[in-house]
Amino acid sequence: MAAKIIVIEKNEGEKIAYAISTTKITFGDDELMVNLKTRERDEEVTLDICKDTQNGLTVGVNTEAREYVAQVTIPAREYEIVDTGKQDENGNEIMEKNPVAFDMAKCTLTLWALI
Repeated sequence: MAAKIIVIEKNEGEKIAYAISTTKITFGDDELMVNLKTRERDEEVTLDICKDTQNGLTVGVNTEAREYVAQVTIPAREYEIVDTGKQDENGNEIMEKNPVAFDMAKCTLTLWALI
């Protein structure tokens, strides 16, 4: 089964080509690949994908960026609290905070028309 992602098209027109896998999104003709799982943090992460002055793709807006083509939003990492089966010196259960597995389907890809 192919990986899914939430897609929003901001305006009409041709959009950049993309392909998604379990944790990665690839833009253009294999021009730029970003592993979203490695970018996940305890707070929401937003990645700006721009076309630069040399028509290459870059992550982030900088002085070379000339065209905004996409934005990827990775929601904050989620955790589940589980009982370790142990107790502290006061007899209280010791709980552990474990990260929930990364889920590409919770990420959002926003696309802008190419100029």
